[in-house]
Amino acid sequence: MNKDPMKTKQLEKGLLQLTDEGVAQLFTQFGGTKKIIGCVGELQFEVIQYRLLHEYGAAVEFRALPFYKACWLTSKDAKKLDDFTKFKLANSGEDKDGHVVYLAQSEWFLNTEISNNPDIEFHFTSEIHK
Repeated sequence: MNKDPMKTKQLEKGLLQLTDEGVAQLFTQFGGTKKIIGCVGELQFEVIQYRLLHEYGAAVEFRALPFYKACWLTSKDAKKLDDFTKFKLANSGEDKDGHVVYLAQSEWFLNTEISNNPDIEFHFTSEIHK
């Protein structure tokens, strides 16, 4: 959460720079403009928060979200992918490059979605698009 709306441009610039460095992943949830930062561990959030404040002048507060893992999605059937993201709107979004991402709440949800959607490929790294 941006603590100072007057610093929105600095926050956006800082998030893009830090995610370009590979410190974290930046996702935008479908159905809105909510930004989600994906990190490997709690310490990374503290580093990002510190750097945003001290390098970009943007004070933020992070709130933990109930996501287990991010998966990049591809499909040869664009309609099936579109239907999936519409049905899973709260758990779908895009990365900073515009690629579709599914944010699974747990390993069970992830495995269930993989089983129930054979026409969609779930990728565990973003390198599939490079």
